[in-house]
Amino acid sequence: MRATSAVALEAPSRCVLEARDVFYDFGKTPALRGAILSIREGEILAVMGPSGSGKSTLLHCLAGILVPEHGEIRFSGQRVDTLGENERSALRRDAFGFVFQFGQLVPELTAEENVALPLLLGGLRRSDALRRAREWFERLGIDGLERRRSGELSGGQAQRVALARGLVGHPKVLFADEPTGSLDSLTGELVMELMVTAAHQDGTTVVLVTHEPRVAAYADREVVVRDGVVSSLVGDPLDR
Repeated sequence: MRATSAVALEAPSRCVLEARDVFYDFGKTPALRGAILSIREGEILAVMGPSGSGKSTLLHCLAGILVPEHGEIRFSGQRVDTLGENERSALRRDAFGFVFQFGQLVPELTAEENVALPLLLGGLRRSDALRRAREWFERLGIDGLERRRSGELSGGQAQRVALARGLVGHPKVLFADEPTGSLDSLTGELVMELMVTAAHQDGTTVVLVTHEPRVAAYADREVVVRDGVVSSLVGDPLDR
C-alpha cells in the first residue's frame, strides 16, 4: 500500500518543520499542551488522533495559521510564530500547499482556474499560471475536466483538483487535513496514491492529519496526538 522510496528514507535529511513545546487554548479549553514534533525534509508524516485531540490545531500552528500561546514553530530553522500576519501569509502562499477535507474549491472558477489560483495570488501572469495548472490534470488523471466548475465534478474529481491546487506551486510542505474524509474508500485510496506519488517525485514534505489507519498507512511515519501531546509510534528519525 505504501508508495515510499527506500533510497529517500535512507538518505541523509534535515529537519524542515518543528514544534517546540507548543501550547494553544481555545478560550478555557486547552488544545495543545506542550506539543513537540520534528518533521524531516521529504517525509510524509501522518498525524493521528481522535476527534478533539488537537491534531488539526497542531497542523494550523505548523502552517502559521494559528500562533501558539507558548512555544516555537520553526520552518527550515526560521521562527514562524514570531512573524507578523503578512509574513506568515506570504510563507503560506510561497512555501506551503493545502488540501482540506471538502476541497474548498471556489465555485465561480473553473477547475483550471482553481488550480492556478495560488500562482495568480503570487503574481504570476494568468497565461503562465493556467499553463502550469493544466500540466497537473493529466498527471492526476483528470485531463478533460479543466473547464468544469466544482458543481460539475464528482467528489473524487474535485479532491484531485484540490490536490493539484495544493501542489501546483511545488511547495516545500503540503498540509493535508483529512483529505479523504468526504470520499468513499476506493476513491480515497486513489487520492492518497496520487498524493504520495506526486510528493515523492517532487521531494515535498507532507503533514497528513487523519483518524483513519488505512490512510495513515501511506505515510513514512505516524505520530498520535492525545490530549494535546504528541506521541511517536516509532522513533523520531532525526534522533537516529
